[in-house]
Amino acid sequence: MPDDFADAYPLDAPSPYPAAEIARAWQRERPGVPTESIGIVTPLWRLAKLFADDRRRLLAELGVDPATLDLLSVLRRSGPPYELSTRELTARTLVTAGAISQRVRRAEESGLVTRRTEDGRLVVVSLTPAGHALIERTVDRVLSREAELVASLGAEEREQLGGQLQGLLDAVRRQVG
Repeated sequence: MPDDFADAYPLDAPSPYPAAEIARAWQRERPGVPTESIGIVTPLWRLAKLFADDRRRLLAELGVDPATLDLLSVLRRSGPPYELSTRELTARTLVTAGAISQRVRRAEESGLVTRRTEDGRLVVVSLTPAGHALIERTVDRVLSREAELVASLGAEEREQLGGQLQGLLDAVRRQVG
């Protein structure tokens, strides 16, 4: 099959085939198989891939890796004094305690955060001035770029779609645990 028609679905590259064509092909090849999810799931996979690739390119330009952005963002959004325990960071980032420990260590080595132990066990992570400055610059660029990417939708459409996607996310989360 020529490369022009290769479909690297779901993650390697967006396919030129629209979701409706994929659904029709499955209906033709496997009559009776449920295809109603294809028109939703396929564009979501492909949008996720496009958004992730675009964000990775932008972060590479800015010299920030996604894990560091996530850590600094969670600390910045926590409000003054921009510090959280490693347990709170784990809960808010949805990664393991081990992953948080690695992220904190790398960010600390780069001078972006400090950590201290309280009560002999509780580890508290704080943004440094350098970490604060980096997240301020980075979040402005990332959010501006993502606003450009969704600008084809009007404000009402963005709000409606956001609500629908959150509702779907909540429902799927309940089903898959």
